[in-house]
Amino acid sequence: MLKWGFDPPHQSDTRTIYIANRFPQYGHYTPQKFIDNRIISSKYTVWNFVPKNLFEQFRRVANFYFLIIFLVQLMIDTPTSPVTSGLPLFFVITVTAIKQGYEDWLRHISDNEVNGAPVYVVRSGGLVTTRSKNIRVGDIVRVAKNEIFPADLVLLSSDRLDGSCHVTTASLDGETNLKTHVAVPETAVLQTVANLDTLIAVVECQQPEADLYRFMGRMTITQQMEEIVRPLGPESLLLRGARLKNTKEIFGVAVYTGMETKMALNYKSKSQKRSAVEKSMNTFLIIYLIILISEAIISTILKYTWQAEEKWDEPWYNQKTEHQRNSSKILKFISDFLAFLVLYNFIIPISLYVTVELQKFLGSFFIGWDLDLYHEESDEKAQVNTSDLNEELGQVEYVFTDKTGTLTENEMQFRECSINGTKYQEINGRLVSEGPTPDSSDGNLSYLTSLAHLNNLSHLATSSSFRTSPENGTELIKEHDLFFKAVSLCHTVQISSVQTDSIGDGPWQSSFAPAQLEYYASSPDEKALVEAAARFGIVFVGNSGEIMEVKTLGKLERYKLLHILEFDPDRRRMSVIVQAPSGEKLLFVKGAESSILPECIGGEIEKTRIHVDEFALKGLRTLCMAYRQFTSKEYEEINRRLFEARTALQQREEKLAGVFQFIEKDLILLGATAVEDKLQDKVRETIEALRMAGIKVWVLTGDKHETAVSVSLSCGHFHRTMNILELLNQKSDSECAEKLGQLARRIREDHVIQHGLVVDGTSLSLALREHEKLFMDVCRNCSAVMCCRMAPLQKAKVIRLIKISPEKPITLAIGDGANDVSMIQEAHVGIGIMGKEGRQAARNSDYAIARFKFLSKLLFVHGHFYYIRIATLVQYFFYKNVCFITPQFLYQFYCLFSQQTLYDSVYLTLYNICFTSLPILIYSLLEQHIDPHVLQNKPTLYRDISKNRQLSMKTFLYWTILGFSHAFIFFFGSYFLIGKDTSLLGNGQMFGNWTFGTLVFTVMVITVTAKMALETHFWTWINHLVTWGSILFYFVFSLFYGGILWPFLSSQNMYFVFIQLLSSGSAWFAIILMVVTCLFLDIVKKVFDRQFHPTNIEKAQLTETNSSIKCLDSMCCFSEGETACASVGRMLERVIGRCSPSHVSRSWSASDPFYTNDRSILTLSTMDSSTC
Repeated sequence: MLKWGFDPPHQSDTRTIYIANRFPQYGHYTPQKFIDNRIISSKYTVWNFVPKNLFEQFRRVANFYFLIIFLVQLMIDTPTSPVTSGLPLFFVITVTAIKQGYEDWLRHISDNEVNGAPVYVVRSGGLVTTRSKNIRVGDIVRVAKNEIFPADLVLLSSDRLDGSCHVTTASLDGETNLKTHVAVPETAVLQTVANLDTLIAVVECQQPEADLYRFMGRMTITQQMEEIVRPLGPESLLLRGARLKNTKEIFGVAVYTGMETKMALNYKSKSQKRSAVEKSMNTFLIIYLIILISEAIISTILKYTWQAEEKWDEPWYNQKTEHQRNSSKILKFISDFLAFLVLYNFIIPISLYVTVELQKFLGSFFIGWDLDLYHEESDEKAQVNTSDLNEELGQVEYVFTDKTGTLTENEMQFRECSINGTKYQEINGRLVSEGPTPDSSDGNLSYLTSLAHLNNLSHLATSSSFRTSPENGTELIKEHDLFFKAVSLCHTVQISSVQTDSIGDGPWQSSFAPAQLEYYASSPDEKALVEAAARFGIVFVGNSGEIMEVKTLGKLERYKLLHILEFDPDRRRMSVIVQAPSGEKLLFVKGAESSILPECIGGEIEKTRIHVDEFALKGLRTLCMAYRQFTSKEYEEINRRLFEARTALQQREEKLAGVFQFIEKDLILLGATAVEDKLQDKVRETIEALRMAGIKVWVLTGDKHETAVSVSLSCGHFHRTMNILELLNQKSDSECAEKLGQLARRIREDHVIQHGLVVDGTSLSLALREHEKLFMDVCRNCSAVMCCRMAPLQKAKVIRLIKISPEKPITLAIGDGANDVSMIQEAHVGIGIMGKEGRQAARNSDYAIARFKFLSKLLFVHGHFYYIRIATLVQYFFYKNVCFITPQFLYQFYCLFSQQTLYDSVYLTLYNICFTSLPILIYSLLEQHIDPHVLQNKPTLYRDISKNRQLSMKTFLYWTILGFSHAFIFFFGSYFLIGKDTSLLGNGQMFGNWTFGTLVFTVMVITVTAKMALETHFWTWINHLVTWGSILFYFVFSLFYGGILWPFLSSQNMYFVFIQLLSSGSAWFAIILMVVTCLFLDIVKKVFDRQFHPTNIEKAQLTETNSSIKCLDSMCCFSEGETACASVGRMLERVIGRCSPSHVSRSWSASDPFYTNDRSILTLSTMDSSTC
C-alpha cells in the first residue's frame, strides 16, 4: 500500500478514465491500473505486526542489550540463570506489544468505519448501493446533500439546470465558506441515472498530486458520432473529505481513489514518535553500558593478574580438569569477560522499560478522567491516542495552531456599524447609536429597532434622539435604507428554503424576515451581514437568474444583476452593478477600508476612518460600503469595456484589473460594518499563558491574509503594539531573498520593539526552497508568526523546518480538520480538536481535546507532572541499580574475582520486580510536587522544566554519584562493622558469605525505598501502603523463603540465614546506622539547596505553604485544625517540601487567586464540600 505524503509512482504523466468504465470496443487498448478506494491510517497488519513491532522494540538499546545477554547466558556457563534476563525481557516485549497493538487496533476500527460507509454508484443502468472501499476509478457516484465525497470526483451534473453545486472544504483547508463547482454543459443536462447511462465520455487528467488547488484535465464527450472536448479545472473537481451543501444531489465520476486522493496525499506517513525523555534514557543506558563493560574488563584483567601466581591459579580446593588446562586462553578470557558481563548486567535496568510503559499507559487515563478537560456542551472528554508522549507535554517550546475551528468557533456575528458618520452597536437585536446623530438635538442613545419604525415619523417625533424635522427624518431613513440595501445586494450569498430554522429568533426577530430562509455564503462575513440586514427590515429573499429579490419593510423589490466584479486579493474589494426598480443603474462596493476610502469622493470619510480604527482595536473584522450611480452613457461605456476584457484571450487578468479600477472610482461612502469571528472561550488567555510559559505560538491557516491577521489580533496572538512584518506575494527567488534581507535589517534596527511576521503560502515555498537559514533567522527573532494560505503539506514542512533547526525544539501542533493531519503527525506532539470539521484530526492525533483552552491545563499541569514524574523515575532507576550492582563489583576484590555472587539468585531476580518496583511506580502516577492550581496560575513555572532540564547530564551525574556513594556505604559499612566480628551470634557462630550479602541487600532495600519517600511530596494512603509495605514485604518474604525448606528448590543457600541475621542486635544497629548515614547527607543537601539556592518551583512550594492553601494535596480537602507536627518537624517539612494530607489542613478563602472550580478526577480522598 502506498505511503502517505508521497505522490505515487506512475508510468505516464496523465491518466485516461473511461466514464462508467465503458472501454472502447475496437482498436488496441491497454487499460491503466488504479488502486482501490481504501483509506489506511494504521501502522500494522495481522501479517507484519510481530516482525515490525519486534524490530521497533529491539531498536531500543536496553531491549537489544538484554537480548544479547540472554543469548550469552544460553551459550556459556554463567553465574546466573538465563531466566534472570529472559523473563523480564519477555515481559517488557509482551506488555509493549499489547499496548501498541491495542492502539493500532483502534485505528483499524476507525479506518473500517470510513471504508465501510455506504455509497451509491451507477452501474448497469441502475443505482447500486456499495461500500466506499469498492468505488473504482471511472465509477459514476451519487452524493446527496450534506454527505461527504467518498473519492475525488469530476462533477457531471447536479439538481440545478446549470450543473452547479456548493461545497464546503472545512476539513481540507479549514475554510467554512461555500465554494461553487460547475459541470461542463454537455453533462450538466444529464440529471437522471437513465440519462447518465447513455453518456459516452473520456476524462484525461494529470496523475495524482498533493496540491489541493491544482487540477488540469479535459473531457471528450461523444455525441452523435461527434467528439466535443471541454477543459477541466479545479472548479470541476470535488475533493474527498469535502461536503456537499445547498444542493439536493450531484453525480460525479471518480478520478482519484483511496490513497491517491488529494486528501490522502496530504497526510504524512505514520511514523513512530519518540519522546525526548526516551532519547535521554538511551543516552544514559549507553553511559551505563560503558560503565558495565569497563567493570567487566577491569574484573577480567584483575582476575588474570591475580591468577598469575600459581597458588591462586589452581588452589588445592579447586583443581582444574584436563580440558580446562588445555583450553584456549583467548577463549577463556572471552568466556570470563562475558561471565562478568552477565554478573554485572543488572546495572542496566530492564525493568525500567516495564515501569515506564506501565506509567505511561496507566498515567494516560488521568487525562481522560480529568473533568476540567471535559466539555459539557459537546459531551466530549479528552482522549489519549498515544500514551508514549505524556512527558513530552511538559517540554513544548513551539505551538503551531490552525485558526478556523481551533481558535475560533466558526461563527460570524454582526456587532457594530458606522452609517454616514454615526456609529451603531447591535444590542438585543436593536441598533444603538453611541452618540448624537448628525442632526439630533441631544446626545442620548437612539434606538433603531427597524426601518419600519423609522418609517413612522410620529415615532421619530417622540424619539429622544430623532427629534428632527420630517425632512431630516426622511433623509436618515434614506441613508440607512441605502446602507442596508448595499449590504443585501453586494454579495454572493445563496439561499435555501428547505430548512425550517428561522433567520433570527427572540424579541429582535423582524416581522419582515421570512422564517424559512437559510443563507449560504462563500464568505462567512457575507452571511453574517446579510442576516443582520434581514433583522433590520431589509431581507434578501433570493435570486432567480439575473433578478435579485429584496424585501424592504415588507415590500418586495426586484433588482436586475448586471455584473459582478469578483473579489481578488490585489483590489481587496468586490462590487455588483444592479438596475433598481426605478431604472437607475447603481454600483455597490464592499471591501477593506484601505481599498475603499482612497476611491471615495463623498460621504463621512474621516469619521468612518476613525470608526473603522476603533472597530479594529476591538479585534472586529471590518468592511467599508460605498456606492456610485451611473448615467446611461457611463454604463454603456462600462458594459463595453467589461465585455472586451472578459472575452480577451491574452492578458485577460490585466485588462480586467484595469476596467475594475475604471469602474470602482468616484464612490460615495455609505459606512462600515464590524463583524466578530467569535473566538472560542478563553483563547486570548490561553495564548497569553503559553507566551508567559516561554512557548512561541505560530498560527498556520489556509485563510486569506486579512482574515487571519484580524483573528490573530483579536485572539492576542498579535498585539497592537507589535511591529507587523509581511512577506507576501513574492514572485521570484531573488525578490524573496531581497525582502527577507529587508525584514532582517528592520528587526536588527528595531531590536527593542516586538515583531510579528505574516507570510503566505507562495512566499513560504520560495523562502523554504533557497533561503531556509535567512527565513529561520527572521522567524526566530519574531515574537509571533502567522502563515496564511497554507496547503496542508506546507504546514508540515514548516514544522519540520523548526524541528531540524540547531536548537532542536519540541513542537506541538493543534488543529481540527483533515487539512491539519499532516502537521499533527509531523510535530513531536499532535493534538486534535474534536470540533465541527469531522474527526480526521482527532483520529490521527496523539491527544484529542474539545476546546483550545484545555491546552493550558494539558501542558502546564499534566505535562508538568508527567515530566517531573518520569524524569525522577528514570534517574531513580539508575540510582537504585548502581546501589544494587556496585557491591557485587566490590565483592569480587574479596573473592579472587571468582564470579561468586554476593546476593542469592532469587534476590537478584526480585530486587527490581518486587522489592523496589511499586513505590516508584505509584510515585510516577500520583506525585504532585506543587498544587495544580499554582501550576496553572503561574505559567512561568513551565520554563523551569523546559529543555529537558530534569534529565540534564549534571542531574544524571548527581544521581549516579549518589548511587555509588550509597553502595560504598552499604558494602564497606557492613564489612567494617560486622565483617570480622565473630561474636555477633549468641552461639559464637561466624557470619558467612550469604549472611554478609543479605545484610548488604537489606540495608540497600530499606535505603532506596526511604530515598523514594524523601523524593515524594504528595502522600496518599496508596503511597504509604506501597512504601512501607514494600519494606515489610521484603522482611516477610525473606523469613518465609529462608525459614522453610522448599521441596521444589534444588539448592537453598539462604536457609535460616535471614532469621539468624535478624536475631543479632548488632546487625540491627548496623542497618539503622548505615540507612541514617546514607540519607542524612541527602537531607542536608536538600536543606542547604532550598535555603540558599531555591528554584522557582521550590519558592512556589514555600509560598504555597504559607498561603491559605496549606498543603500540596490538590486532590482532597480537609477540615480546619492545628497540625499534629511538632515545631521542628514542621520546619523540616516546610524546608524539604513535605506534605501529608493526614497532618496538614487545607482551606480555601474567597481571596484565593487559584481556580476554585477544579474538578479533577484525580481525587482519591473524600472531599468535604463544607470546607472546600
